[in-house]
Amino acid sequence: MKKCSIWPQQDGILVLNKPSGPSSAACIAPIKRHLGQKKIGHAGTLDPMASGVLIVLLGQATKLSGHLMAAGKKIYAGTLRLGETTDTWDSTGEVVARRDASGVSREMLAASVASWIGETRQEVPPYSAAKHQGKPLYAMARKGLETPVKTKTVLISHAEIEWVDLPLCRFRVACASGTYIRSLAHSLGIRLGCGAALTELTREYSHPFGLADAVGLDELLAEPQAFPARVIPLEKALPDWAVIRLRRDQAEKVRNGMRISSEDDAPLPQDFAPGLKALMLDETGKALALMEGMLHAGKPCWSIMRGLWN
Repeated sequence: MKKCSIWPQQDGILVLNKPSGPSSAACIAPIKRHLGQKKIGHAGTLDPMASGVLIVLLGQATKLSGHLMAAGKKIYAGTLRLGETTDTWDSTGEVVARRDASGVSREMLAASVASWIGETRQEVPPYSAAKHQGKPLYAMARKGLETPVKTKTVLISHAEIEWVDLPLCRFRVACASGTYIRSLAHSLGIRLGCGAALTELTREYSHPFGLADAVGLDELLAEPQAFPARVIPLEKALPDWAVIRLRRDQAEKVRNGMRISSEDDAPLPQDFAPGLKALMLDETGKALALMEGMLHAGKPCWSIMRGLWN
């Protein structure tokens, strides 16, 4: 790897093609260390085994995390192995049971994968970051402690089989944020009566970015001179929001924590309605604030949700 350059703090999105192996935190650490990005985070953790789209948040973009997670649609492609059950529900764990899966047909697999579609309750893996009494379940599990059974509601909009080569099965699934793909594999194994464990997983899409937008970690660090050009502006992260540029006087009111209304000649798009979300830019085109449409004293106005100025 070439010696990296320390760049000024960027405000925007970096879409990383996370490699399989390191944790999400381990992948953003060298960006912080070698590229000088002290204010950094990510939206939507990927398990160490998983690869694919990891949305890295730089500077003021760290304030967008909740909104990105709420938008939420994700697409994964994965491979599972039938006939094995592990304690982590994937191939990184210890095998706790083996059963014959030779009687499983493609039709049985297709029906089981199709059963994922819809809104269902999903069991949270015992090796996960979900917390119990303030402690992550994985910390309890690694100490040999019994972990409580936790469930959550998840929404699967699409699920299909790509190929079957027993005992392996390749699938693709579209789901909302917070879905554990390991749990889907585990539940399929229970349904078929032979057990199953996830062996490979790639996140192909995390709203609103896909693999086509992503850069590999090694490539990023090997070409530090290209780093600023790879940073995506904040407004591209919220494609469903209005993007509005303010005048200098309007931007100054926002910086002072004030709402702006029709009395301030506030820009009101034709589809304005209470609850409409907008990313406001200052007079120079720099992201200024996340704002929401509302009525105040019967007059339409914009109210600050989150400031994006330093």
